[in-house]
Amino acid sequence: MTRLDTRPEPFDALAPAPEHRFTFGLWTVGNPGRDPFGDPTRRSPAPEETVRRLAELGAWGISFHEDDVVAPGSSAEDARAATERLRRALEATGMVVAMAGTNLHGDPVFKDGAFAANDPAVRRHAVAKAMRAIDFAAEFGTRTFVLWGGRDGVEAHAAKPARDALERVREAIDFLCGYALDQGYDMRFALEPKPNEPRGDSFLPTVGHALAFIERLEHRDIVGVNPELAHETMVGLSFHHAVALALWADKLFHVDLNAQRIGRFDQDLRFGAEELKEAFFVVRLLEDSGYDGPRHFDAHPLRVEDSEGVWSFATGCMRTYLALADKARRFAADEQIIAAMEAAGTPDLGRPAVGPYSREAADRLLAEQLDGTRRTRGYANDRLDQLTVELLLGLR
Repeated sequence: MTRLDTRPEPFDALAPAPEHRFTFGLWTVGNPGRDPFGDPTRRSPAPEETVRRLAELGAWGISFHEDDVVAPGSSAEDARAATERLRRALEATGMVVAMAGTNLHGDPVFKDGAFAANDPAVRRHAVAKAMRAIDFAAEFGTRTFVLWGGRDGVEAHAAKPARDALERVREAIDFLCGYALDQGYDMRFALEPKPNEPRGDSFLPTVGHALAFIERLEHRDIVGVNPELAHETMVGLSFHHAVALALWADKLFHVDLNAQRIGRFDQDLRFGAEELKEAFFVVRLLEDSGYDGPRHFDAHPLRVEDSEGVWSFATGCMRTYLALADKARRFAADEQIIAAMEAAGTPDLGRPAVGPYSREAADRLLAEQLDGTRRTRGYANDRLDQLTVELLLGLR
């Protein structure tokens, strides 16, 4: 079969480059096409092959769980060899390991959860596994460690009291933060919320839940969030708002980009494959906010793709982001859009209305009379939204 050429054309404005800070998980482009109803449809590339191919496409780096690099049960010799192969590939390409995590959901020992498992021995095993994964990540200079709850959830509520479960998760994360600090690692932790799957109800289901939880942690200054587009969208929430909330709280430590349809299983589709308008506003927010972290694609090629289709998928994720970033620049410069935003009162939202409290300010506020025209004013939101759609359709 002919190999697809997924490399960008020379001088292509949408050609990805390391300065765009695009990253992929080894488990994403390495997904073999297995699903709950069928066996794998393609082979998973070795980590070093993934690094080389992504570098050719213009990516900046990768992310991994330690099990993605060293297969569980490997001998010490095999583990060293696998680690060295990855290290050589990173050095040869200039790629980085921008994020790491640990798999606390695949092993049957975690069927009742990891940090929130009812069995204390399983909880201790989970924390120890995470500690070893932190050590492994530190070997590659990784500065962000993502913690996804996985099977920390419940179907039978009577079996797992939620307040006790949250306390056990707090205990584990405080311990891991203490460990990283004690080891002298320059590392932050990012909690990844998800509403459900693989459990019926997950603890810390949304970004809002995670941010509230972080406030109870001992080392809250080094713990933030890793919002994922699919996870917020699964339950009909706006990912754009989730990212904005994390930025407002100064807790956006990492971000996972993909695509998802509301109400479906966790699809992890190619970025931009669904809800282009939502994806556009996410890209615009990231680009305008000064966020300088990875643009991480936690997405999977479709099961129908062969091994070469994987790299076309990866290119598509990056090109769509760059296309939407270009649209964001056009949006900011479009005179009709600027005028529509003025009519909508958009600039006014950035201005304080009452300022800090004082008795004098309160008295002035109580003495004011609202101009009655405020009740009949129009805000031109339909006009602004239509202009946005036309921009995305290439009509502007």
